Order: sequence, then structure tokens, then C-alpha cells
Amino acid sequence: MTSTNDIRRSFLDYFEGQGHERVQSAPLVPHNDPTLMFVNAGMVPFKNVFTGLEKRDYSTATSSQKCVRAGGKHNDLDNVGYTARHHTFFEMLGNFSFGDYFKEEAITHAWTLLTKEWGLPTDKLTATVYHTDDEAFDLWRKISGLPEERIIRIATKDNFWAMGSDGPCGPCSEIFYDHGDHIEGGPPGSPNEDGDRFVEIWNLVFMQFTQANDEVVGDLPKPSIDTGMGLERIAAVMQGVHDNYDIDLFKALIAASQELTKTGSDGESGVSHRVIADHLRSSSFLIADGVLPANEGRGYVLRRIMRRAMRHAHLLGSSDPLMHRLVPELVSEMGGAFPELVRAQPLIEATLEQEEVRFRKTLANGLKLLDEAKKDMDEGAKLPGETAFKLYDTYGFPYDLTEDALRREGLEVDRDGFDAAMAKQKEAARAAWKGSGEQASDEVWFDLADQHGATEFIGYTSTSGEGVVQAIVRDGQPVDAAGEGDSVSILLNQTPFYGESGGQVGDAGQLSTNDGFLAIVEDTAKPLGKLHALQAKIAKGGVKVGDTVHQDVDVDRRDRTRANHSATHLVHAALRNILGGHVTQKGSLVAPDKLRFDFSHPNALTPDEIKAIEAEVNDEIRANETVGTRLMTPDDAVEAGALALFGEKYGDEVRVLSMGRTTDKTYSVELCGGTHVRATGDIQLFKITSESAVSSGVRRIEALTGEAARQWLLDRDAKLRAAAGALKASPDEVPERIAALVDNARKLEKELADAKKALAMGGGGQADAGPEEVAGRKFLGKVVEGLEPKALRPTIDEMKGQLGSGIAALVAVNDGRASVAVGVTDDLTGDVSAVDLVRAAVEKLGGKGGGGRPDMAQGGGPDGDAADDALSALKDALSSVSA
Repeated sequence: MTSTNDIRRSFLDYFEGQGHERVQSAPLVPHNDPTLMFVNAGMVPFKNVFTGLEKRDYSTATSSQKCVRAGGKHNDLDNVGYTARHHTFFEMLGNFSFGDYFKEEAITHAWTLLTKEWGLPTDKLTATVYHTDDEAFDLWRKISGLPEERIIRIATKDNFWAMGSDGPCGPCSEIFYDHGDHIEGGPPGSPNEDGDRFVEIWNLVFMQFTQANDEVVGDLPKPSIDTGMGLERIAAVMQGVHDNYDIDLFKALIAASQELTKTGSDGESGVSHRVIADHLRSSSFLIADGVLPANEGRGYVLRRIMRRAMRHAHLLGSSDPLMHRLVPELVSEMGGAFPELVRAQPLIEATLEQEEVRFRKTLANGLKLLDEAKKDMDEGAKLPGETAFKLYDTYGFPYDLTEDALRREGLEVDRDGFDAAMAKQKEAARAAWKGSGEQASDEVWFDLADQHGATEFIGYTSTSGEGVVQAIVRDGQPVDAAGEGDSVSILLNQTPFYGESGGQVGDAGQLSTNDGFLAIVEDTAKPLGKLHALQAKIAKGGVKVGDTVHQDVDVDRRDRTRANHSATHLVHAALRNILGGHVTQKGSLVAPDKLRFDFSHPNALTPDEIKAIEAEVNDEIRANETVGTRLMTPDDAVEAGALALFGEKYGDEVRVLSMGRTTDKTYSVELCGGTHVRATGDIQLFKITSESAVSSGVRRIEALTGEAARQWLLDRDAKLRAAAGALKASPDEVPERIAALVDNARKLEKELADAKKALAMGGGGQADAGPEEVAGRKFLGKVVEGLEPKALRPTIDEMKGQLGSGIAALVAVNDGRASVAVGVTDDLTGDVSAVDLVRAAVEKLGGKGGGGRPDMAQGGGPDGDAADDALSALKDALSSVSA
């Protein structure tokens, strides 16, 4: 049997042997398409190459691209587990030509690989072409020898591909595999084409036209090829099975799920095992590419996937969190092809376990509500949308999880009602997803990059230098010249100015010439990840394309920024050493005045953990080890121990930064293109100023270094000495003196409360009057100053004890407001309600309501001056109750 890993490797080896560049899978979060939530097709990473906005140093490529379809237009989530070929995560094998070869070579490669390299029987294969594509039809007949009846012309848009309403487009040619007449279904184009007998295994897209507003308007200057073959589908064919979930990869994951749950794979249990296996893959790969569960955007889609799998684990009877225990099997199966899984394994396991523990706490309540709602539903009925929304809003049930739970019993959900409830409560949050999380690149920068190439950055070794002005951009458009007062972006052939990226802010400084030109550089951007655009305000003179200018980076600002950046690397290492290998960077800000570091960790840091992190980082700073850098390929860097950031896109060559002391390994080794100190001692001092939560599972540290940290400590010391002076004590005695003062204050507060309570109970003025008789009942009521509301209830209890039988009432005035409490002894509660009496008093105080029990009630209002009137109103209300 040919394994899934063998098939992937064989495909890539074949095309690499045909001169194609083997390109690693891009992260699932797209870097070049703001319209997509996730990469959902193999050609997505090459989109700008096909449109001509980007050029690469190769004209043909092959890849096995990670894809997720679980949200938006391409959403296969609901079908996963119930069909043979739906997945949320899948791999798309592809070969691409960017203006190199075209239809004949593409068809030849496909036929050669399928029939000669892989040995698929030709009588099992059928090809389709667009109905007007005579060229493709003739090529198939010539290259494959297929009879004409097995080269089927398709007249629908199914066989005509377009990148969008505008841009490249062209006919397709699909290849189908016949699984045999024992399976229902007919060939493509037939009335029974929707059956499962004939399965599409490869789609060849012939990009040869360009279109505008969905209409073909001309030929592409350079016809290109984009193909896609689902790895899971071809693996099923080559392993002799019809169902994708019967291939070796899924069988291994399902076997692990069966072993841990002690359940079989028949019936509904089989559906659950399939869901778990599929969702384990998508969840793990998304986490490895930097996505964490959240309540919106990509994180919400991840949470939906995870929770659907976790509910199926619950249906299988798993009493403990299951998903994280399956990760080692997934890494064993796929970690060789995708090393990011291996690197991220601790984070994946920690995230899955944490999310499942959290979800199980709400699952029981949600299922109980669902069960109650189902009692009154007939088969085929719909669950009210309001109920589905309550499950979503209150219990964290994604809509599709509710739908899936009902589907097993032949019930549906009123989706319109759900949408209406969602719109009513969260209208502001209903905007559709409109971005990939990264700013869309402006076309002007693609043009400039094609014209001039990447900016040469000389800032690792210099903070000044000469540069030739290659372009000036004003208001988004290139101009030839700019003058005094203009705000422009200036592109130079080389620059020491660092462009904002990797969390590090862009450099500032100035540009000048000997003839009086001066521009203040306020920031530096990094369009396309390879151009350094200096955002400048021209203070004097003018500048034009072709001028040579002198560049000076603000050295003090740069030094403070790079000290903070190097400190983030030491912090990252310290966090992993102290908290565990699951910690990974989730974001950072490196500025001249401070640093901010976000990292994955489920709990708040304890004071001892913060102290240990600070101590470890400062130990490395004092060691003053030289910071080393090397240029390596990403694979070699990771192999050498460098820590790559999950989901980050790296080029063919990366900068590997090593810092700190070395025992068995260097303290910190990371892939980083930022600017850094020459030795750790340049950081001088490190101090954490705050630690907080960013989102579920993500914490944030804010810190200072160098002079800023020293000034922060001096300020704290000055405040400590000021406090010591006020206490007439030494700074060392401040904690003890404050503790004594707090203890004394608590004693005084208690004494004062006791005194106020005693005053309320008797002695002085109104309190001497003792009980009176109102409507034939003993009544003890008083207005007191300064008695806290929390003391009213115990005081009323004591007053009731004095009365034996009767009604006790207190109106306490504090800071202009008044609180009222009434108590009725048990023998009178059948006739008198404390709640009614309180409400009569509260109304006089300008308040509303008041509540409690017949024997004890409490309320209040803003008008403390009406306390006596409130007590009188209370007595009047008591008088109206017949004895």
C-alpha cells in the first residue's frame, strides 16, 4: 500500500524532477489576499504572481498546500463526518506555471504521473474539458489515447475558472476516477453525476484570458497553469478505498480515538470518530500557524471546529478531555512533512486541553436546555431560532454545533430566527469578515518593487549612509519631485532606516543634502516586506527622483528600541524556561520607550514567577555575552535550534539571532530580522511594570529597559521615601508601619461600627423613647446617622430580640443617602410584611422598590434629609394594617 506521506513525497519529487521549484506550504493565514479568512486553495500563495503584481526567481513551482474550509463562502464544516470526502482541513497538491508551459505540458505531466509513475489503470480515468476548448480536447485525445466518449465537454461554469470578476480566467480540465459500478452514480455531465462513483481527483486550470466584470475581454500576455489535486482523494484511490476516511492517515487517527474512548466505529460512533479526526487536524494546524480560540474572526472559527469535535468526544462517552491526547498521533503521522506541528506540539496540546476543560463546564447546561426544548418538537420540526441563539450567547454553543446535535434526531433549526436574534442583540458585530488580518498591499508598491527590487538594508551595521532616491510617493501616487511642506514616502536604493515589522517600530531621523534639502523622517514602513518606505515631512528645499541624499537615523531612539527588542528575546526564553515549552510569542511591540510582549499561557503569572523571570533576564544582561547573527535557510535554522514564530512567513534566507550564555545550548536562539544590541550588557537593566490578560490563553508583559527602567525604579524609590517621611519611619520600616496602621484602622472601624450599632440600639435622644404601640403592635423605629447599610440587618435582628413580638425599623443616613431596613417577628408575618413597610419608606426617600422577605426587607433612596418622613410613612403603612 502507498502511504499518504509517500504519495505527497512522490508528487513533489516528480515535479521537482521536471524542473519545478519545490515550494513549502504557506501558513493557513493568507499573507497576500485580504479577502480570505484562511488559505482555501493551492494557488492562493501564488495569486500575486499570476496577476503580475509579484515576480519570483522561478517560473514553475510545485507544492502541497495546507487548506482550511470552515467559514465564509467555502464552508464544509456541517458535512464533515457524514460524507466520504468533506474535510475542514485538507492538502492540495499542485503544479504551477507562471507563463512557462501551457496546456500540452500540463496534460502530459498529469497523464504521465497518474498512469506511468503511479500506475493508475487508464480505463478508470475520464477527462472533462470546457465545451468550447477544442485545443484541450485534441490534446487529451493525442496524449492519453482516451476514447472521445471519455473526454467529456462540460458547458457550465464548473469547467471555467476565474480568480474574480476581474483578472485572469480560463477553461478547466478535470480528471475523474471511476470507483466501479457497485457504487451509485454516473460520469460527469450525466444525469447521475452527483453520485459517488466518479470522483474528481485533479483539476487543471488553463489561465489564458483576462476578464472584467465577469466578461472575457482579451488574452493573457503569458498563459499560465494552476492545478489542484486533493491529497486525501488521490490517497483513497491509490489505497483502493472509496472513502477518504479509510486511508492510512485517518485510520491511524481514528484508531487512536477508538483506543482512548474504548468505542467502536460503527453507526453514529463512526461519525463522531471521523469528526474528531478531521477537526483534530484543522485545529492543530491552525494553532501551529498562530491562531488561538477567540470569540470573533479566525479564532472563532477555530473555536467552532474545536467545540464540535469536543461535543462528539462527549457523545462517545469520554469523561476526560480527549483532543490533546490525540496530538502525538497526529504529529507522528504528519510532523515529518510539516515540522511546524512538531515545534508547536506543546502549545497545541495545552490549547486543546484548556479549551476542552472550559467547554465541558458549559456543555452540560447547554445540552439540558436543548433536551428540554426538544420535548415539544415533532420529527421534522424546527428548533426556534431564539433558543438556538440562547445556546450560542449564553452557553457558547456555535450554531452549527446545535444544528449537528439535532441532525442526529431528524430535527432542524430555524436559521432565520437565529439570524434575527443575532441581529437584534449584536447588530454592530455582524459585519462580515473583510480581511486576512494583514493590510492589503497597495499596487503602487508592487510596481516599484518590480522596477527597483528590494531595498538594501544597511542598518544592522550603520545608522547613517548615502542613498539614491528611486521613488517618491505622495497621496498614494508616484511623483517625480516634492518640495517644502510636502508629506511623502521616499524609497531609496539602500537605507539604514529600519521598516516597521516583527513588532519593532520603524526608525525616525532625517535626510539631507549639501545644497540645503532637509526632510524629517517621522516613521519607516515596510511595504511588501521588502521595501523600506521613509515617511518624511520636507522641512527645507526639494528632492527629486535620482537625487543622492544623506541619511541619519535617530541613534538614541534606535539604541533604546533595539535594547527593548533584544530584551523581548530574553523574556521569551525566560518564560519558556520558567512556565514551560507551551509558551510562544503571540505578538509584541518594541518601541523606544517600552516593550510589550504577548505570549500563550493559560494563567496569570504569580509574583514569584514575575520575580524569577526578571532575575533570569537580568542575569543574562549582566553576563554581557556578545549577540551573534547568522544567515541560514529557515529549515537549517530550525534544525540548529532556532525558535521560529508560528504562522510567520519567512523568506529563502533568514537571520538567526543568538544571545545569552551557553551551557548545553545557547540561552536564546530565534529567527528575527530586527535590530539588536551588540552584547546583552547594552540592555543594562530589565524591569517588568505590568502583567495582564489579552484574551483567552494569551497574557501580556509590559517592561522597561536601560535608563527608562532606572528612572522607573528611582520614581518608585522617591515615592517610598515620601511615604516613609509621612510615617516618620525609615523606608525599611514602611511595610511594617503600614500594616500596623491598617490593623489599627480596622480596629477603629470596628469600634466605630459597634458604637453606631449601640447608638441605634439605645441611648441618646430618639433611642431613649423605647418601643411604642402602633395599631396594637409593638414598634421600635429609629433614624441613625453613619450606620453602614451592611450593619442594618444584624442590628434589626437584635432589635427584634428585644421586642419579643413586634416590628423593628431603622433609617440610616450616610453621605446624604438613606438606607432603610424593617424586621417583623415571626408571629406577625401572617399579618404584616416587612417588604410593604420598606417600600413605603423608600418612596419618601426618593427611591424605588425595596425587597426581601416578610420577616426582613431592605431598601434605600438618595434623599437622606427625608429620613424622618420615611420613618413616619413606614408607621402610617403599619397603622393601615388591621390587627
